[in-house]
Amino acid sequence: MTQTATSPEPVSNPTTAIDEIPALVDASRQTFEGGRSRPLSWRRQQLDALSRLITERETEICDALHADLGKPALEAFAAEVAIVGSDIEYIKKHLAGWMKPQKVSTPVLLQPASARVRQEPRGVVLIIAPWNYPFQLAMSPLVGAIAAGNVVIIKPSELAPATSALMARLFAEYLDTDCIKVVEGGVPETTALLEQRLDYVFFTGSTSVGKVVMRAAAEHLTPVTLELGGKSPVIVDKSANLEVSARRIIWGKCYNAGQSCVAPDYALVHEDIHERFVEQLKKTILEFYGDDAQKSPDLGRIINERHHARVAKLLEGQTVAIGGQVDEADCYIAPTVLVDVDLASPVMNEEIFAPILAVIKVADMNEAVRIVNDRPEPLALYVFAGDSSTAQSVLDSTRSGGAAVNQVLMHLAIPELPFGGLGPSGVGAYHGKHSFDTFTHRRGVLNKPTMMDPPIAYPPYTPTKEKIIRRFV
Repeated sequence: MTQTATSPEPVSNPTTAIDEIPALVDASRQTFEGGRSRPLSWRRQQLDALSRLITERETEICDALHADLGKPALEAFAAEVAIVGSDIEYIKKHLAGWMKPQKVSTPVLLQPASARVRQEPRGVVLIIAPWNYPFQLAMSPLVGAIAAGNVVIIKPSELAPATSALMARLFAEYLDTDCIKVVEGGVPETTALLEQRLDYVFFTGSTSVGKVVMRAAAEHLTPVTLELGGKSPVIVDKSANLEVSARRIIWGKCYNAGQSCVAPDYALVHEDIHERFVEQLKKTILEFYGDDAQKSPDLGRIINERHHARVAKLLEGQTVAIGGQVDEADCYIAPTVLVDVDLASPVMNEEIFAPILAVIKVADMNEAVRIVNDRPEPLALYVFAGDSSTAQSVLDSTRSGGAAVNQVLMHLAIPELPFGGLGPSGVGAYHGKHSFDTFTHRRGVLNKPTMMDPPIAYPPYTPTKEKIIRRFV
């Protein structure tokens, strides 16, 4: 499928009536309490249905993503369809084993007895999905929630209306709609959902909205996972391979038009290679997108005019090494490299979320680490170095949700790795087994037979009983 990147066309979807939301949540709870979602057979059926959905309706999914974000077909397939399919197959392979109760040892004083940990679903789960990867970031947590046996309510982003409408239609066609429901709408509908008593809330989005979600969940003491964002730094040491580093960084910076929560946000570059590296970044942009990137079919668009205006304002007063062009009508931001950036400027104090890379010259890796540590913990940190000890030193000296050495973005494609933030970049983690664990309540159970009932723990407490207890406790 060949597409030309263009700005998204406005779409308006019908919303779920707010006064229907309490009944919808109540119906979901009744379904869960009836036990419908608990059996392994149901979980496998729904995962198989999701697998069929993404296989049979791939073209429609990619078209919706293009309509919402001008997303190139290959990026839509790789980052929103294929990654979900891989996650489904990985979880299906291991699910039966994950569900088994885990036996644990029992202290001598409690013998004869046995103890185990049961893997139980949390209950009614709300998934609030964002607009930047509107399909994948709804589907990936959904896969984990289904695998754990939950009943799920999904709130897609109203800023990606084509994808939201498609999910509502396809979920009704492929999935058990008593157990998996879609609520379309905006802030009022999301607010109404958060006012209900839920058993778990999974939110992906900005830190500011994450705080709102967490406060709302606290009213019912509902546990949450918050997948947020922040300014993910790239540290480039003088030992790095400049050509490869530039390719990987520009690819990650411009993927999805820079609208990735783990996109490299700014680069801290050793002064010995700074000028050469900036030239390599410029060369790479021209190789990837040509002299007029606006005509490239491989560069998406900013989601809407409001976000475009925010990003365009960040460019004001900056020194542009390459790029800098904007087109409001097309929601276009050119792949851009900024140099001589003031650390106090707005571009260094809010998440950019666009194909703009701020490059800062540093004297050494210690200065780079200080700059990173002076800022909130990011969702991801990237270090490019040919010297493995330098990379290890950076990792030892910094904190972030995740990290990668000599690569960007791709750590989240490994199902064995937890994906999540730290501090302001998020709470909790998921992917692979971590998704199952996130949506699972681990219930500790003691089983004590009645054939023997030694009186040692019962009153009256005698010196002999105390002596025995002190020996074995």
